[in-house]
Amino acid sequence: MALSEQFVEEDIHPIDIVEHIAEHHSWEFDRLGDDQIAMAVEGQWRTYSITLAWSGFDETLRMICTFEMEPPEDRVLALYETLNAVNDQCWAGAFSFWAAQQLMVYRYGLVLSGGQVASPEQIDTMISAAVLSSERYYPALQLVVWGNQRPEQAIEVAIAEAYGRA
Repeated sequence: MALSEQFVEEDIHPIDIVEHIAEHHSWEFDRLGDDQIAMAVEGQWRTYSITLAWSGFDETLRMICTFEMEPPEDRVLALYETLNAVNDQCWAGAFSFWAAQQLMVYRYGLVLSGGQVASPEQIDTMISAAVLSSERYYPALQLVVWGNQRPEQAIEVAIAEAYGRA
C-alpha cells in the first residue's frame, strides 16, 4: 500500500505525515512539538539525525540532516572547498558546515505556498534524498578531512548511488 493511501484528509499536518513515515520505517523519533519532529535514520556510514519543522508563516517544511564532523583546523578550508564542489552536484538541498557545533548539515525546504499539501511520498523522498546524499559524499568529506586528499581527488570517490537503509 502506498504511503498516501493511508491519508484521506485534505488538511493533514505535515509533521503528522512525517511521524507516520517514521513509524512506517521503524525509525526512532521524538515529536518535539506540534510543528517539529526529530528522528534517527541508520545509514551505511553512520546514523543521521534528521529534524523536520513546519512553519505556517512561511508555508515551508524545513528539513535538516546532521552528522558530526570534527575537522582539524588546518583542514577546514579544504572542507569548505569540497562542500562547494559537492553542492554543485546536489539537485535538491545543500550541505553546510556548522563549525561551532562541529556538525555537517544537509538542508532542504519544501515550500507549500497557497495551501498546498505535501504528499507522504514527497516527504519520504525528501528524507531519503538527505540520507542518500549524506551517504554518497561522506567518504569524500572524510578523505579531505582525515586523509589529507585534495577536494577534487576526494570528490571522485563519491559513489553514484549510495546503498543503505533510508
